[in-house]
Amino acid sequence: MTTFVLLTLYAAGLAAATFIEKAYGTMLARVAIYYSPLFFLLQALLVANFVAVALKRRLLKARRWGLLLVHVSFIIILLGALVTHLFGREGVLHLREGQAGNQMEVHTNRGQDVRELPFRMELVKFTLTRYPGSMSPSSYESDVRVYVDGDTLRRAIYMNNVLDVKGYRFYQASFDADERGTILSVNRDVAGRNITYTGYLLLLAGCIACLTGKNGRIRTLYRLLNAHKRDSGLLVVAGLLAFPSLAEAQMETASIVEAVQRHAVAPAHAKRFGALPVQSLNGRIIPVNTFSSEILRKLHREAKFGSLNADCFLLSVLTLPEMWMRVPLMTVSNRDLAHSFGLTHGLCSYMEAFDDDGSYKLQHRLEEAYRKRPSERNAFDKDVIKLDEQINIFHQLLNGQLLRLFPKVDDLQGKWYAPGDDLSGYSGEDSMFVSQIFEGYLADVQEAIRTGDWSGADGTLDMISAYQRKRSKASGTELRDDRLALELTYNRLEVFRWCKIGYLSLGGWLLISSLVLFYRGRRRTKWLIYLPAAGVLAVFLFHTLGMGMRWRIGGYAPWSNSYETMVYVAWATVFGGGVFMRRSPVTFALATLFAGVILFVSGLSWMDPQINPLAPVLKSPWLMFHVAILMAAYGFFGISFLIGLTNLATMSLVRKSRLTVHAPSLRELSIINELSLLIGLILMTVGTFMGAVWANESWGRYWGWDPKETWALITIVAYVLVTHLRLIPKWYNLWLFNLSSVVAFASVLMTYFGVNYFLSGMHSYGQNDAVSGIFGYLYAALLLIMTLALCSLKGKTLI
Repeated sequence: MTTFVLLTLYAAGLAAATFIEKAYGTMLARVAIYYSPLFFLLQALLVANFVAVALKRRLLKARRWGLLLVHVSFIIILLGALVTHLFGREGVLHLREGQAGNQMEVHTNRGQDVRELPFRMELVKFTLTRYPGSMSPSSYESDVRVYVDGDTLRRAIYMNNVLDVKGYRFYQASFDADERGTILSVNRDVAGRNITYTGYLLLLAGCIACLTGKNGRIRTLYRLLNAHKRDSGLLVVAGLLAFPSLAEAQMETASIVEAVQRHAVAPAHAKRFGALPVQSLNGRIIPVNTFSSEILRKLHREAKFGSLNADCFLLSVLTLPEMWMRVPLMTVSNRDLAHSFGLTHGLCSYMEAFDDDGSYKLQHRLEEAYRKRPSERNAFDKDVIKLDEQINIFHQLLNGQLLRLFPKVDDLQGKWYAPGDDLSGYSGEDSMFVSQIFEGYLADVQEAIRTGDWSGADGTLDMISAYQRKRSKASGTELRDDRLALELTYNRLEVFRWCKIGYLSLGGWLLISSLVLFYRGRRRTKWLIYLPAAGVLAVFLFHTLGMGMRWRIGGYAPWSNSYETMVYVAWATVFGGGVFMRRSPVTFALATLFAGVILFVSGLSWMDPQINPLAPVLKSPWLMFHVAILMAAYGFFGISFLIGLTNLATMSLVRKSRLTVHAPSLRELSIINELSLLIGLILMTVGTFMGAVWANESWGRYWGWDPKETWALITIVAYVLVTHLRLIPKWYNLWLFNLSSVVAFASVLMTYFGVNYFLSGMHSYGQNDAVSGIFGYLYAALLLIMTLALCSLKGKTLI
């Protein structure tokens, strides 16, 4: 009981601190919560409670090595954090090129302070490298001299490459606007770091022991599962399956839409156009097909416009701009916005955004929105900004300013230029070619649309392709035909859309098959399970192939943004369900369905599947393992969430007098639920503290109370509470356990989605500004859970 009270207070305090930080700033959150005497007392009480529990339950005598190591590791980690807080030093060293200094600025609760380093450091040169043709930093590096104890050392400091001098560790944090100065993060915490890392190693050893130990809870649950009646897990399927004036404008709109589709580009030529390389705004060389897909998704929120695919759409817009200005293309979902500016609700055209005199309708409200701080903008402001972005994209497209087709030999940044850019920097034959070829190409396309003869347009396209290949070599930009071809294949396959369909349909088949097996027995109808299971395996392998292709195309592990992590969570969920496939087909079916739902959400219009270059801080192997393990944990928590819902639904639908008949199936699924929770908790714990190691190696501190870090810790605490419910017999019953496994998933959703929406912090590179689109689904899910919780109360009698 004491453990529950302390952990609940701890989680509540952490959650409150994140919202205090959002409203009143970091300093108040640290003074009021994180570094307050009461919070230190609470952590001391947790340590004392850990010790008392270990002694009371005689963990050492019982040889519960895994459990003992986990509890000891947390005590050591807290001790390391205390040593860091009391004796560690953290500050900033700012140097200009040619300048030497030894004074670092230290931020304390009382303000700024300056402290001297026992050596001097000189910045020889600062180098900022950008992705070719873009302003996005690829890396930044400080070349320094260190004058220490009469010696002179020449060293380089860059992201994820730390310089250690006399226990002071220097990290590349930022740089001056003129790119001639560097800002280095300085940290001195030898004792605290060593103690904390020791705690992390013991934690990893404890988690491994918990997974493999003979006396561990996981092995005990597997023995209980094997001893359970084999026919009990299928009754719950029945419960799950039981869920049961304008006319004229429309005619004008239909006619213009029909016209652009009637004068469509031949798909075969559009495919050749889509294979042409182009440089994206972030500097990545991509096929035009990728560019056209991104443009259509941003403007229209769909993968097609009517019968036109992305390449046909883009080439049609470039060829017939005056017609497309009048086509209702851009999404306007806000009725108030549509009414205020006289726009068509649903879809509006480019021309609707301008008055008869050519003035921009959104200008006044747009300026008002941008004058506000991001946190002060309301939904109307955000929708105005989004619509303005769409209109600007379309405007630049009409003016030929986005399609960067032409490399330039002497461009130091490796930038490619679009037909509508300033091309005065080109000279000689290149100047004549780039200024005339694309206009001539569009004229050839217009003629081909009229006559049906595409040979002229094909020939001009070949000339553009030949120029790109010849000049890209001279400009230092490498055209990788293998990667371009792979990306075209990836786009064509639509891997994750087909995986979504496969998981949803096969998951439903698995559920139905489980029901049939219950009524007809296992021996004669095993194929009802094996056939869809084989299908899920095929889809899973296809899913894996898609992630591998994305890894090869981007050059990094495909879980660095919101879209990619959801795709990976879906993969991890199916993998986690497969762990329980042999013992519980219904769990595998639920996991498969859940993966389909996750991919459905990832495919919604507000999720951006674009492959972007990595921010410098993300170029670390620690990040790859950190995110991969965390997302795998989310998959197991998702399985437990669905099992909990299934059990609650069964308790709701079954009469109280029949509960004892269904008790064996409820207990079996509850055992699987707990197994999934424990595996998820172990992965979540290891992944979170592996992220702390990444943070320490990247910017000099292993824990900074960033909201994302804090909510990851809250998630760990929440699931610790759920998995320890069984230790309080007077509380524990199947209803409360399954309900808790459902409610605890809210902490996962808050960590993954809510922090980016409600809060802010250092993890903003994973932010999705349109994440509010999912909250309608979440509110509906909350209502369903509350209803199930009330209707299933009769299940409190089951233990």
